[in-house]
Amino acid sequence: MNKENKSKLWKSIQEAGDYLVGQLPEHPNHPRGRNPYAHVAICVKEKFNDSYKDIPDEKYNEVIKFIEFLKKNPS
Repeated sequence: MNKENKSKLWKSIQEAGDYLVGQLPEHPNHPRGRNPYAHVAICVKEKFNDSYKDIPDEKYNEVIKFIEFLKKNPS
């Protein structure tokens, strides 16, 4: 992914994390609460089989749509 798209994706991940603060369900592995920023980044990595930095530019819009989906469907 090019530098500009990486930067935009990271900003979207941060905004989604900000939005999800306090919204993620409790989990026994996270007794002090879940990290929404890590949650979004991990979900992106699992869905696209790559870190957000390494996803091809052609999938940029798809990643943005997925991040929006995560905001609407915290889990």
